[in-house]
Amino acid sequence: MKKETSNKAMSKKILILQGHPNPDSYCFALAEAYKSAAIAAGAEVRELVINDLKFNFNPPEYRSKLIPELEEDVLKAQDEIRWAEHLVFVYPTWWGTMPTLLKAFIDRVFTSGFAFKYRQDSIWWDRLLKGKSARLIVTMDAPPWYYRFVNGSPGHKAMKNTILEFCGVKPVKITTIGSVKTSNLAQRQKWLNQIGNLGNQYL
Repeated sequence: MKKETSNKAMSKKILILQGHPNPDSYCFALAEAYKSAAIAAGAEVRELVINDLKFNFNPPEYRSKLIPELEEDVLKAQDEIRWAEHLVFVYPTWWGTMPTLLKAFIDRVFTSGFAFKYRQDSIWWDRLLKGKSARLIVTMDAPPWYYRFVNGSPGHKAMKNTILEFCGVKPVKITTIGSVKTSNLAQRQKWLNQIGNLGNQYL
């Protein structure tokens, strides 16, 4: 779990959540571009590299329909999310949606009583993460237009609508980076500059 702060006056609390399992990936470069620009602009920035956290993807309590005990890293992640005003998720699109690593993190961290809470004898719920905003920085090998118009953006809709907004996070903005597979060095640098500009504006 990494923490970075700026020497400037702290004007916004930003948590970057890295959802790619490979530290040599382009997603890590994008996260670094956002972080460096936000710190330079005066934000307080913390970072969670999800692959570094230790938690059980499939705790035995799931099989008995009991609420699983939360591991130390899960509790720390919840504390970091409570602290943050702005959440920045950086991850690739695999098979149309987020990697298993990020989905497992959401399953274990965005729990009832922390991120949301159903009302007794009701279909309605309380959104416990109100007051926070989010940015999704999502890479893909498919052209973004194909992902949107042919596939229907399933991963974007899941993260924005059925996870973050369900828990009260709003607005949720999305930056789609692609096609990474066919990009050259100049295009990848252009995307890094674009993400840096978002960090500079805390967006």
